[in-house]
Amino acid sequence: MGEFAQRIRAMLPDAELICFEPLEEPFTKLTERFRGQPNFRAIRCALGEKAGQHEIHHNEYAPSSSLLPMTELHKQSFTFAVKEQTEMIEVRRLSDVVRELNLRDPLLLKLDVQGFEDKVIAGGEDVVARAKIIIIEVSFQPLYEGGPLFDAIYRLLKEHGFTYNGNFEQLFSPKDGRILQADAIFSRQ
Repeated sequence: MGEFAQRIRAMLPDAELICFEPLEEPFTKLTERFRGQPNFRAIRCALGEKAGQHEIHHNEYAPSSSLLPMTELHKQSFTFAVKEQTEMIEVRRLSDVVRELNLRDPLLLKLDVQGFEDKVIAGGEDVVARAKIIIIEVSFQPLYEGGPLFDAIYRLLKEHGFTYNGNFEQLFSPKDGRILQADAIFSRQ
């Protein structure tokens, strides 16, 4: 709904912001938040490895919605995010979308796609190659079925020439305090 985009706008006020959101209500809130602001564009779709229609698990707590089903750990840790319904949404490849946008370098890429991060990277390797910084949500425990954990994302981005530089934020388990997720920062020299 634009929380991160709002923070980046404060840090980089002249940056062009392109946000992707597949669900109607969060998309509406996102566009309302940035209405009338220059250098902002919202695109209503999800990103993935292949373009097409895909079923999303639309959660009662929208930030937990994912193209992947939740694990039991997720449901037990965040009981307010258990109810969901499925709906069909459009999925596009990051490479295809960016080709249409004519973006200027340097690129900062923020991925927060609830366990689908590796699929977005696979569908946008040329964009990843252009990025100077990637801030990516990583999981340390399995929260989405089939979603990659930190080690897999670390290796994938290292193969693309990135270095891990710490975390922007972390999400702790309300049950036992362990770190479940973080927004990891990767950069390229």
